[in-house]
Amino acid sequence: MYLRQTFDRAVVAIWGYWRTSTAEQDSERQEQSLREAGCERIYGDQITGTSDWNTRPELRRCLDEMVEGDTLVIAELSRLSRSFLGMVNEVSNLLERGIHIRTLDKRLDTTAMPKEITMLIVSVLGYAASQELDQIKSRTAEGREVAKSRGVKFGRKKTYTEHQATEVMKKRTAGEGYGTIARSMGMSRSMVQRIVQTHEPVSVS
Repeated sequence: MYLRQTFDRAVVAIWGYWRTSTAEQDSERQEQSLREAGCERIYGDQITGTSDWNTRPELRRCLDEMVEGDTLVIAELSRLSRSFLGMVNEVSNLLERGIHIRTLDKRLDTTAMPKEITMLIVSVLGYAASQELDQIKSRTAEGREVAKSRGVKFGRKKTYTEHQATEVMKKRTAGEGYGTIARSMGMSRSMVQRIVQTHEPVSVS
């Protein structure tokens, strides 16, 4: 059962959609805000803002069930897409279907403005969101470079100690095979190979 309201003599439904960046983020706050905004049917996905459209099953399900005259309520436009073109395309598609969009940050409410004005606002907001994402990526990359220059290592952590590595190299130098070393050290064959490749001295011709 959906919450109904009268709009231009048409019966419409108010739908809510939330998205969190990771599974650790709390979705309850977003759901509560959507309920307070009049949404009775609420959908949500726990994915990143840059994920492909097809990886947002709940958003697709929500939009597939909506009909002309319905209103989609979201926290902000970035819940649809963080890319500029993606955001504009999604909003344009919804407007073409006669579906209204309202954001909880009060930056957009298509129920109260012409389509031309709506698309202008969406273009500006979409560009701003896209620039923000690019800046975040840039700052993250810069931060990694600074950390690397200070000796911080990234990537998969070692799952063996230096003592174990020394023992593996001793056994390998003594002529023992990878399988034999793996069994005696309680390691996998691939780990032994990785240790040898990492610690084996490079020959200079």
